[in-house]
Amino acid sequence: MRINLASVLVDDEEKALRFYTSVLGFKEKTNVPMGEHRWITVVSAESPDGVELLLEPDGHPAAGPFKRALVDDGIPFTSFAVDDVRAEYERLRGLGVRFTQEPTDMGPVVTAVFDDTCGNLIQIAQYVG
Repeated sequence: MRINLASVLVDDEEKALRFYTSVLGFKEKTNVPMGEHRWITVVSAESPDGVELLLEPDGHPAAGPFKRALVDDGIPFTSFAVDDVRAEYERLRGLGVRFTQEPTDMGPVVTAVFDDTCGNLIQIAQYVG
């Protein structure tokens, strides 16, 4: 068994697609109309056949309160691995990304947390050993 798809709940599919591709650097893999929404997945440019991230519409009534509670408590919805958190932090800040946590040493990892503009906090993490 292996993970092939993970989701992030987004409040605007088009805005999310722009942010996750143009700002974060993921590559669009799937974009299929499905009624009022679309099935949109992105993948790492470094691993185009790897795990897909579904930009899932947050229309379910439970999604809004769930996302707000996580943001209010400063809890990231998910985490992405990077080679150098500090360099990625500077790159993303230069693109206007708002961080809620600057790079922080946390034992064997360095983490930072940013707002994805779609209702989520996202963590980036670097394993330092």
